Amino acid sequence: MSSTYGRTRWRRFTAMLLGGLAATAGLILLTGKGVLAASFSISGMPFTVTSPKLHGYGFAQYAEIDNMAPGSPNEGDTGGQVLVIVSAIRDAELDGLCQSIALGGINLKITAGSPTNKVTADTLVVDSDVITANATFKTIDIGQDASTLDRVPGKKGAIGVFGQQAEEVTLTNLRQNNYATTAATFYLPNLRMAFTSDGC
Repeated sequence: MSSTYGRTRWRRFTAMLLGGLAATAGLILLTGKGVLAASFSISGMPFTVTSPKLHGYGFAQYAEIDNMAPGSPNEGDTGGQVLVIVSAIRDAELDGLCQSIALGGINLKITAGSPTNKVTADTLVVDSDVITANATFKTIDIGQDASTLDRVPGKKGAIGVFGQQAEEVTLTNLRQNNYATTAATFYLPNLRMAFTSDGC
């Protein structure tokens, strides 16, 4: 009886790990090549991203609803929708990056870059439900209609939605709970991906 239970649990565990690995690796490869569109069905599995410092030129932020694929097992009581904060940066540099996804008692952890070998991204767009950091903005407009944002080409929200934008942004001790990330180009020096007991 116990051996049957063990086999069933490990099958499910392995499926979760392989699914998470494939999704994450695919996201990195596709965003790195600029293949992903600005909008896609999210998996509904949140992931943590941290960086000691992010600096960028051209910043826009607004609220939006992300949708999971119909019938996603991660829907829970959300109805397959997640309200997110969309943060877009035209040209971004990060003094290192850590990303981790919790997968049933183990984490898929990705690290890249350093203060001397920075992670860089063009048209970086992140969908988050929680963001913490020490923030400095230059030439910021707060309360602008999201449909009129123009600091990041092609990235604006719906009419009537609260938005803000700035010429320049610096975030230190950045921590995000994300549901999606896209970029036109994404350079990740010294990329390392591994299963670990700890997350970011």
